[in-house]
Amino acid sequence: MITSVTRLAPVLLASIAALAGTSSAAAADEIRVAWYGGSWGDAFQQCIADPFTQATGVEVIPEIGTSNTTLAKLRQQKDKPTIDVAFLDGGISELAEADGLLRPMDPASIPNLSGLASSALYKADGNAFAASVGYYSLGIAYNTKEIQAPPASWDALWQDDYAGAVTVPSPANSSGIPFIIFLANIWNVPLTDLTPVYKKLASLDVSSYFDSSGAASNAFQSGEVIIGAHFNVAAWSLADKGLPIGFAVPKEGVWATDARVHLVKNSPAQANAEKFINQATSAASSQCLANTLYLGPAVKGVAPDAAAADKMPWGKNGSISNLNLLDWADINARRSSITDAWNRQVARQ
Repeated sequence: MITSVTRLAPVLLASIAALAGTSSAAAADEIRVAWYGGSWGDAFQQCIADPFTQATGVEVIPEIGTSNTTLAKLRQQKDKPTIDVAFLDGGISELAEADGLLRPMDPASIPNLSGLASSALYKADGNAFAASVGYYSLGIAYNTKEIQAPPASWDALWQDDYAGAVTVPSPANSSGIPFIIFLANIWNVPLTDLTPVYKKLASLDVSSYFDSSGAASNAFQSGEVIIGAHFNVAAWSLADKGLPIGFAVPKEGVWATDARVHLVKNSPAQANAEKFINQATSAASSQCLANTLYLGPAVKGVAPDAAAADKMPWGKNGSISNLNLLDWADINARRSSITDAWNRQVARQ
């Protein structure tokens, strides 16, 4: 038996080596990218992943989830991540950077970073940690059968005609806490005491507070809700499906942020991950995302086609400069206190 095992050992070792080589080759031909579901994931596949795979032969394996879900995964996998590239919303992006989960992006390896608008490249200690792939906003979505004229002001949410058929985001949604701060800004309420904002929100006769964009879209789709704070991307996606949904940019403006792409620290496929980010920040991908997902282009010189121009996050004839882009450091510092106050003063009313 000893002789047989001894003779088999080289064969076994060779087989193991061959399997290891096969595994490494497979890994080299794919990257794992965390991105959002629904129309977002479809657009990222069409506008970024497919052109990337066609150019490189590297397959993109999506990991579907919200920004908060992806952040939790990155924290769990900090020492040995399986995700190579992560899409995260503004605010969550800063949290990931503060937790040391991201690798700085080298412009020499990702040359398309130089084509981004100045506000679309995010840095810490002089190094880029995130790049925007486009902007979206939280404005007023409404049922065009029930409401003929686009709402002109955020005050429309409190109109008696819409009582019981309104939705706004909860702090569980990535837009919930920024929305509260945005309302404080347009109502001239100091951030040191947001009580007036909570009182105003508590008086709102809502059908529901939404924790996810999908939940808000479902409420509009079912007719349970006819007006509310919702994203331009989601509202126009519903309209594209033939639903009677419009999107308005009120006179006070809209809160906005962007979807960002990140290189995960200790990624096992860094070189291909950098190539993917270079594709994501290209003019061609930016144009595609503007036309299919209605993201405001982050790449300089890119403009949506005529059919998509009115569906940009800033409405008609606007630009990035018209968006209310909040200070995420300030927002992140207030997350716990705002969530606690919401639970006590709004949700339980």
